[in-house]
Amino acid sequence: MNLYTPVAVLAAVAAAFALGSLAVSRFVGPQRYNRAKNAAYECGIESVHPVGTGSSGRFPIRYYLTAMLFIVFDIEIVFLYPWAVAFHDLGGFAFAEIALFTVTVAAAYAYVWRRGGLNWD
Repeated sequence: MNLYTPVAVLAAVAAAFALGSLAVSRFVGPQRYNRAKNAAYECGIESVHPVGTGSSGRFPIRYYLTAMLFIVFDIEIVFLYPWAVAFHDLGGFAFAEIALFTVTVAAAYAYVWRRGGLNWD
């Protein structure tokens, strides 16, 4: 346990700093919204805080679907990199496994494409 004490102390200090910073900024910082702060910035997406109201708007479900699709295909790439690096040392069984993995992800991609999950309308 003595080996992990510095790690636990560092984690506690980091968590305390993060939570303390959020609390201080929430109570000390100004809460004024104006036209310049609510203007679209670079991405073109309108702000979710309308001027003069404290309520927040809703994001369309397409944002979350796109994020989940990105995560799925990003994880596939994360699994393919180590396999590609060690390809010469693995052999035929590893090739069959990665081919099955790629076919499974390709089937998921085809399903999403067929259902219209990639159309941004």
